[in-house]
Amino acid sequence: MSGNNTLDDKLATLVFHISPEAHITVDKERCRSCEKKPCLICPAACYQWDEGGNALIYNHEGCLECGTCRLICPLDAVTWSYPQKGRGVVYRHG
Repeated sequence: MSGNNTLDDKLATLVFHISPEAHITVDKERCRSCEKKPCLICPAACYQWDEGGNALIYNHEGCLECGTCRLICPLDAVTWSYPQKGRGVVYRHG
């Protein structure tokens, strides 16, 4: 890989072994009262805010397992753990 690869190029080197059981759960009621919604900073874009429904939409399938969402949530609304053994993201060099 050259030093000029884009983020998309680097993300393309990831392999996901998706777990049928979510390793992320969110208390969506707490999210409604959150003003800044810092979880939207997720580098894998696993979190989105639905303005019309006034609700957080999230998925665990593309999670990079960085834990940012858990650390940055001011309301402790995110419960996060590593996926079950043999599942999750695998980092490899392209």
